[in-house]
Amino acid sequence: MSRILVDGHGGDSAPGVVIEALKRVHHEYAGKMTLGIVGQTDVLQPLLQAASLADAVQIVQASEIIDMCESPANALRRKKDSSMHVGARLVRDGEWDALVSAGNTGALMAISKLILKTMPGVDRPAIASMIPADGGSGKTLLLDAGANVDSSSEHLTQFAIMGSCYMQAAEGIASPRVGVLNIGSEDIKGTDVVKMAGASISNLDLNYVGNVEGTDLFGDDVDVVVCDGFVGNVALKTMEGVAHFLMGNLKRKLTGSLLAKAGMVLAMGAMRKLKARINPSEYNGAPLLGLNGMVVKSHGGADALGFSRAIEVAHREVESQLGTRIVEAMNTWLER
Repeated sequence: MSRILVDGHGGDSAPGVVIEALKRVHHEYAGKMTLGIVGQTDVLQPLLQAASLADAVQIVQASEIIDMCESPANALRRKKDSSMHVGARLVRDGEWDALVSAGNTGALMAISKLILKTMPGVDRPAIASMIPADGGSGKTLLLDAGANVDSSSEHLTQFAIMGSCYMQAAEGIASPRVGVLNIGSEDIKGTDVVKMAGASISNLDLNYVGNVEGTDLFGDDVDVVVCDGFVGNVALKTMEGVAHFLMGNLKRKLTGSLLAKAGMVLAMGAMRKLKARINPSEYNGAPLLGLNGMVVKSHGGADALGFSRAIEVAHREVESQLGTRIVEAMNTWLER
């Protein structure tokens, strides 16, 4: 069984949402996961008992909490007994297979990189986020989604290798199509970094499809989209905003008159499917790829469904031995 440890104090609504997510996962994956929660025992234990999870979830004591707006440098240096620190050390020492946190992204990245270190051939870890897409697996992997605001062509090449490995291992795609996010599909377009990255990736043993544009993110022409963290994070947040905008406006239009309400009743089934299809919670859980250990970042504002999806991402990573696959791919690249 995979051993998944969750940060009990990370996120806007922790620890309540975290406990609800653990309850959901415990019921859905009974016998397939060993679940743990790291944090302040006196806070977490009553909540687990109230949720009838006292015997199903192991508590790991950590005395300190990293705030969502806290400086990553301060969290790294001064809160060595925080839930993030303790969780990362336990993953490093092999006591748990993966850590899932909805806490401060900068702090989680800094602590994870310091404690777990990066794999051979990886200079910087990348946050990999899944987004909905038409056809194929119905998903596209976008990386980096915010870990590195300034990336070199070599970093983008590393992201391409890790992203391809992830889609093979976690999503079962035999030959993931890899593209570089650019302002046009032509090779002559884009910054020098993007052009050099495209040339480098094209020489790898990957299914490289060339440059892709923002309009291709939800299509069926690419499985892995590579970009720097600044571009990726802006794109991801824009998608989330558009999803909320569309659903909010659609709801208002369909409840604006009696005739519209009657039409909404007839279309209720399709509406539910559409909502589920573009619901950001369904795609929550962004692995930090490139570390010597598995860490998954949940959205800070995730609900119980969203956090449970992040736990499922960690479970799939462990089951598919993702870390071993990435190391093998990186070693092959380094030997070229």
